[in-house]
Amino acid sequence: MNLNNIQRTWIAFQQASGLGPIRDAEHYEHMTKLADALIESGQINEDKKLSDLFGIVCGLIEAYDKTHYPVPNASPVQVLRFLMEQHGLKQSDLPEIGSQGVVSQILSGHRILNARQISALVSRFGVGAEVFLSIPDKQPPSSKALIAVSTASA
Repeated sequence: MNLNNIQRTWIAFQQASGLGPIRDAEHYEHMTKLADALIESGQINEDKKLSDLFGIVCGLIEAYDKTHYPVPNASPVQVLRFLMEQHGLKQSDLPEIGSQGVVSQILSGHRILNARQISALVSRFGVGAEVFLSIPDKQPPSSKALIAVSTASA
């Protein structure tokens, strides 16, 4: 392994591509443009020459996003309310998830979204399904719950 050769090649490659850890918004913009150009090139499929480079660029973008644009924990209802607000929608504007009454029940927490409804919302808003999935906390049951269970079984 010739480190001098690697260094020369790396410097030339870095100057041509701008590849490196993303440190500011300007570099972030450059890297997203590079990712877009790689997609448009058609050279990022498994057997194509630029697929590894695309993976590296996406990894750098993802690392920057996680640090600078953290996704807050939000319930599926909070996410739906936010998306409705951002798109200027009323309950009656979401027929893909049901009647106005069904939407009202979901927004009030009396009903949860089912797989069909989540699929429709993902298609409509272009977001990942995970934002509409509620993952229960894995906390131990409260002492009141334990007392209720133990007295009920006695």
